[in-house]
Amino acid sequence: MRSNLDHLPASKQRELERVRQLIFEEFEDVTALASAGRKRAGRILKVILYGSYARGGWVDEPHTAKGYKSDFDLLIIVNHKDLTDRVKYWSRLDERLMREYGITGTLKTPVNFIVHTLGEVNDGLAHGRYFFMDVARDGIAIYEADDSELHTPKPKTPEQALAMAKEYLEEWYPAALRAHVNFRDDLGRGWNNDAAFMLHQATERFYHCALLVLTFYTPHVHNLAFLRTQAERIDRRLAYIWPSENRKQRAMFEKLKEAYVKARYSKHYRISGEELAWLGEQIEELGRVVHIICIERIAALEDQAGTRAATRAGQ
Repeated sequence: MRSNLDHLPASKQRELERVRQLIFEEFEDVTALASAGRKRAGRILKVILYGSYARGGWVDEPHTAKGYKSDFDLLIIVNHKDLTDRVKYWSRLDERLMREYGITGTLKTPVNFIVHTLGEVNDGLAHGRYFFMDVARDGIAIYEADDSELHTPKPKTPEQALAMAKEYLEEWYPAALRAHVNFRDDLGRGWNNDAAFMLHQATERFYHCALLVLTFYTPHVHNLAFLRTQAERIDRRLAYIWPSENRKQRAMFEKLKEAYVKARYSKHYRISGEELAWLGEQIEELGRVVHIICIERIAALEDQAGTRAATRAGQ
């Protein structure tokens, strides 16, 4: 795997070095407190930069009208399944990265990371999941415990890819629509907290749908900000669902993000019918764009499968 970052400006290289430092600081602090021997022996095997900063197509235009800014996307590979638990082992790193980006300004680039075992990554490659294949092809190792390579990808046939994409769309898109119907019903009854939770579920499922159809992978998280970033990284049309011209609009997305826990368990959570109505409109638009993107992807896979079938028939 490549390890050279020379295509990046020196300032971005310094930021990535700082991010790597934070990863190990927080990981070592958390695992040092673990009681189980295997957790104390936890190791980071690789830290891989993937996405636009690895490929060389990043965008950094926060001061323009569109205000889009690419994130650092990182895959952290650990040596034990327990260590992939984001709440137990990585919440402190999440908070530290957000603080250094949003408050202290030490980091100028937002950071997103996912955590998997080496077995999970290699299994994804063996099953031809596009996400892991892209990481293996374009990724840049900013840390490796040794020189072990990822397994050779085994791409799906066009027919297999088409069948899987259709299956994901047929499962996740109706699930998102059902959650949105339940949101409308709760909103109409004035059950605002229940409505907020169901709208969170609709949003989460739309993002999972897009990620699964397009990449055959989605992170196992409920954090809408994280899912949103992962989806927007794949198709920029999703980046303009959420207007962010003013603080009120950004605050409403935060309320939606918090609804997964707070709308159910916090007596202090408040969201108005007006806020919910606005959010509901944005999620309707999200669903419309997700459906377009997924149908386009399936059409492309159908073309590939059809071409392959025609070639076989002519042999």
